[in-house]
Parts: sequence; structure tokens; C-alpha cells
Amino acid sequence: MLKSSTILASALTAAVATTAAAEGELNLYSSRHYDTDERLYSDFEDATGITINRIEGKADELIARMEAEGVNSPADVLLTVDTSRLARAKNAGILQATDSDTLEARVPAHLQDVDNQWFGFSQRARIIFYDKADVTNPPRTYLDLADPQYKGQVCIRSSTNTYNQTLLASIVTHHGAEAATKWAEGVVANMARAPQGGDTDQMRGIVSGECEISVANTYYFARSIRKDVKGLSAERDMIGWIFPAQDAEGAHVNLSGAGVAAHAPNKDNAVKFLEYLASDQAQQYFSAGNDEYPAVPGVALSPSIAALGMFKPDDVSLAEVAGNIPEAQKIFNQVGWE
Repeated sequence: MLKSSTILASALTAAVATTAAAEGELNLYSSRHYDTDERLYSDFEDATGITINRIEGKADELIARMEAEGVNSPADVLLTVDTSRLARAKNAGILQATDSDTLEARVPAHLQDVDNQWFGFSQRARIIFYDKADVTNPPRTYLDLADPQYKGQVCIRSSTNTYNQTLLASIVTHHGAEAATKWAEGVVANMARAPQGGDTDQMRGIVSGECEISVANTYYFARSIRKDVKGLSAERDMIGWIFPAQDAEGAHVNLSGAGVAAHAPNKDNAVKFLEYLASDQAQQYFSAGNDEYPAVPGVALSPSIAALGMFKPDDVSLAEVAGNIPEAQKIFNQVGWE
């Protein structure tokens, strides 16, 4: 847990509901749970004199909480992981548009909401990993994962996983619902085991021999380069990776992003915080501290990320992808993807 995670939230809510917004504060609702983010917050506080009060929890819980708090919510910023959750927050009416020349100039258009209600600040490419000894012709695209030649070889997470939901939603966006349904059916047919565990567990499946191919976000593998990850780091050299669709739309990315809360009592401070997250300094922390690709072009990569290499990202609007998440969930249910 981070140092400010035990905020007396109910007291904060009551205080904000009955008094004017406190000068020099920022109330941050965050579902990011990385100790390395501590430097992000302390440097912002040191540079601005603004004190960050944090409430931490799972994304869905924080979104539900902000909905329940309504106009009395003390939240200034919601910081969370994955486009689907950012879209859920927008659709719930708990974010507001942010007018910032700094954000517009630094965050690429496809990594921000069309109505400026959220902005992406770090990226994790969702890519294909494979056993270098057993797979001589690895899948080169996401669509290839459904090829019958890979029957019984694929480890992948469940349909309830937000990363998979946005991946399938991106396939709907590019190829249509019918093609996306055929793809999902093919992947289910190629599964080496029923979906289980997190992204690291999919790569551990390659190490254990349960599967030859897996799908995971880059930062889980990059983390095993930077430090020891049980069941992965020691055998990491047996695993190869493919950034998919490099001759087509490019590799799908998941975002960590944030938006200003709809009823932010400290709106100016909230905008300053979002602008800080887009600074070179903060972008380097995302890369070095949590093995993520920066969202802002031109920022240097950490060694663990540089080891994976640069890639062509899918530059489709992630706001458009988010709009296809309900269709993706329908397809998952239709094909029996657990």
C-alpha cells in the first residue's frame, strides 16, 4: 500500500460538502497500485506545494463510489488503468472536459477522449509471446491466433479481463463484428487450457510447458527483465515475442489514464496534475518505475522497455475502441469464452 492509502474518506467527503475547496490540495482517486508511483506524487507536491490526498481502490469500486457521492464527491482526479474503465467513467458522468493546450500538444490525439474527458499517460502493448524452441512459425497478427495450426497451444486470460475486452473491441473496430466473432471462436478452439490467472501466469504457462503461445501486456514481461519474477525471470530466455500486425494496423495498446472529476472542488489543481503527468519527468517515471511505454512521443525508454524494442502501435482512436466494448462482451458470451 502507498503511504496515503488510509485516508478517512467519509470525513473528507463531509468536509468538502460543507466547506469551500481547500487551497493547495488535490484529492486523487487512484486504482494504480504501484509503489513506484510514489515518486510521481512526491515530485508533484514538491514542485507545486499542492498536497495530494489519495483514496485507492479497484477501478470499478472507485467509479461506483464517485457516482454515489454525486455533487458532494471530494474527488478531483480519477486515475486508472485500461481504456474500458476510462470509458466507463465517462459514461457514468463522473468526469468533465479538460481544456489544456499542454495536454493537447503532448498527448497524441488517439490516446485521449474525443471530448477531452480523459487522457492516456502510459501505454502497455498487448503482444504475443511464444516458446522459441517449439514454435518455429509464431503468429504475426492477432488474427493468426485463431489459425487451426495453433490448436491446443494458446494460453490467454478470461473474457472478464479488461485487457482482453479492449483487444476484442479493437478487432471489432478494425474488422467488424462478424470477423471478430470468427476470431474469438478460433481462439477458444486453440486454447491449451481454460482461461485462468493474470498476464504473468500466461507466460508462466509457456515456461511450464502447458502452452506454447500466450498473450500478455509488455510491462509484465519487462518487469521480469528489471527484477526477479517467480516462475518467469529464470527461464525468460526461452520466450520470444511478437509485436502483432506490424504490416497492418499495428499493435494494440492499453492505457493508464486520468480525467478531471465532474464535481472537482480543486479543478485548477486537477488540471495541473494531469499536465504534470504529461511532462518528460513523469513520463520517464512511468517507464523506469513501472516498465510502461510513455504516452508522449520522444521520451527516453527505460532499459527494460528498450530491451523489448520499439514497435508500430495501432493509432486507432481508443475512444472509438471503447465504444465497441459492449459488442466485444456480447461476442465473448456468444462463443463461450470463459
